[in-house]
Amino acid sequence: MRKSTRTLLAAALVLGVAAGPALTPAFATPPAAVSATRPVSPDLSAVIAGLPRADATAALVRIGGTEGSWQGSSGVHDLETNAPADPAARFRAGSVTKVFTAATVLQLASEGRIDLDRTARSYLPELIPGRYATVTVRQLLNHTHGIPAPDLAVGDTVEEWYAHRFDIHSPEAMVRSATAKPREFRPGTRQHYLNIGYTVAGLIVERVTGDSYERQVERRILRPLGLRDTYLPGTAAEITGPYNHGYQTMRLDDGTTGLRDVSVWRTTDGWAAGDLVSTTADLERFTRELFAGRVVRGPLLEEMFTLPQVPDAKTGAPAAYSAGLSMKKLGGREVWGKTGGRWGYNAAIASTRDGARTLVYSVNSTDAKGQDMNPTALNVMVAAYGLPG
Repeated sequence: MRKSTRTLLAAALVLGVAAGPALTPAFATPPAAVSATRPVSPDLSAVIAGLPRADATAALVRIGGTEGSWQGSSGVHDLETNAPADPAARFRAGSVTKVFTAATVLQLASEGRIDLDRTARSYLPELIPGRYATVTVRQLLNHTHGIPAPDLAVGDTVEEWYAHRFDIHSPEAMVRSATAKPREFRPGTRQHYLNIGYTVAGLIVERVTGDSYERQVERRILRPLGLRDTYLPGTAAEITGPYNHGYQTMRLDDGTTGLRDVSVWRTTDGWAAGDLVSTTADLERFTRELFAGRVVRGPLLEEMFTLPQVPDAKTGAPAAYSAGLSMKKLGGREVWGKTGGRWGYNAAIASTRDGARTLVYSVNSTDAKGQDMNPTALNVMVAAYGLPG
């Protein structure tokens, strides 16, 4: 696939991954064999074959739904041993976290403990200043709030981020930094995908429950669904349990550019917007149960499948993000889902609305927060659902 075509497809396909500095990976290692089970169409073996390669060191993929199922893995557990990638490994799911946060908020709304039309300031009066007094909970979830991103005092390059990988960012401090700035637009008039709305939403969950955000997600979603390999890490930098190592192309200590193991990294800057650790099996179960209406029940589930009728703040295109999810037309049908990126890891969940075909993947990307969608992840999405349109 030509690069220009791939870039256009990436822009059309991306289901909500925040971009970072673009880098060009340089990498060569002997290929690892693909491991697959239940090869029911679509068979993605060829798509993920040949890993590790320049853009990724491993990939784990699961197709499910009424149209058939397929599971496959490729690549390596780590570049030191070249052992095969563990198909049951945990990984950083990045912004897929937002789906769990949105579901938790919507459950609380169904119980009458959160009102989606009530302002964030009414829940957090000491934290949300007057300039954001009209921002509602619904606007936090669908990215129409107009609150800018906080200043994290980290830097713009991956090298600067790596140097600060053990920093701890409190959600309150991030909200104060963001809300000290002028608003980007009048709330409810445009859409700008950012983490900060979900940081505020996580704090509202804590305020109305008197409990931590992490325990609420565990009590409401992880335990009921039996997601035993999914957790929220807090300030822990290491992934608990088995995981395939994540690598990032960057400047190394000797001045050359190469791959650095970035598996150990605190994710407090993401918190309720992006710190989840999970597996493809757990995320497949979560996706199936969510789309079947067994996580968020009744009319409030429609919040996750309703796009606000406003333009994107940057492009002017129609809004693409709902409460927790995003929608793209692929292969002639609507596909709803969420992508996520942390250094060394790209992940996604996706499904047709009727659950006929679900997709979960984890790709150990060597430029997980680059400007373009990872080529392996892009090819998986196209193979699973078809081209945009």
